[in-house]
Order: sequence, then structure tokens, then C-alpha cells
Amino acid sequence: MEGTGPVVEKGMRGAVARAFSLTEDVVYAGMGVLLAFSAAALLVSGALELWTATMQGAPLKAVIALLDRTLLVLMLVELLYTVRVSFRQHALLPEPFLIVGLIAATRRILVVTAEFSLKDAAQAARFRDGMLEIGLLTVMVVALVASLLMLRSRGRSQNEMAAAS
Repeated sequence: MEGTGPVVEKGMRGAVARAFSLTEDVVYAGMGVLLAFSAAALLVSGALELWTATMQGAPLKAVIALLDRTLLVLMLVELLYTVRVSFRQHALLPEPFLIVGLIAATRRILVVTAEFSLKDAAQAARFRDGMLEIGLLTVMVVALVASLLMLRSRGRSQNEMAAAS
């Protein structure tokens, strides 16, 4: 079956398929523009808040907020990459979404941990809740990493089988 390309439908089905494909491209482009704008806006506002906090003596809460915002920008950029891949390949790939989930879980772990360094947040109930949240997030990180490793090993084995044939 070498040399067979994508199925090109003719007539009404082909026109509808092309219209849906164009609509999908427009939606992906719009999402990309919105994600890029959001990431840039968060980056600029984070820089302004850092400047303000530095001028006020860089309180710890401002640094924690900056960490949270910076990791949120990283998530948006990774989502932008996912949109770009989906736009190019017209397929949703699981790997970029797993990476976004990994960044989100890591972001939350870092923020919860940093919040514990604040002196007024050292209540026993809040500490217990925070430890439970960190434990659940850690399990989620392990599951996401295992999923990524399985996807990558499956991709390598498929490439090796294709090279052998």
C-alpha cells in the first residue's frame, strides 16, 4: 500500500470536509492568538508587579505571586505549542497535554510549598490540608510522568518496527 495518500472526497462530502477543516484552522489560529496575548500580558504584568515589590522591599508574598504567575505563563506557552502542533497535524496528540498537566501540578506544588514559608500560614489545619494536597499532586505527577514514558517508549518501538520492515 505504498504511495497512498490521504483520502480526498469529492462532491458535497468533500466540500463539507474542507469547510470543517478551514473552520478548525480558524479556531486554532484564534486560540493561538488569544494564548499568545494572554501569556504576553501576564509576563508584562508580572514584571511590573516584581518591580513594584522590589521597590517596596520585595515581600515574600510578591515573590510567591511572581513564581505562580511565571509558571502560569509557562503553561500558556506550552498550550500554545499544543495548539501549533494540532494546527499543523490536524490531530490532538496526548503528549503536549500531559506536559501541561505536569507543569500545572508542579506549579501548584511549588506555590503550596512556598505558602508554607509565610509565618502567618502556619496553622495546623492549613498545614494538614496543604500536605494532603501536595501528596495528591505528587501522585498525579508520578502518573503523568509514567504516561509520558509509556508514550515515548511506544513511539520508539513503533519507529524501530518501521525501520526493521
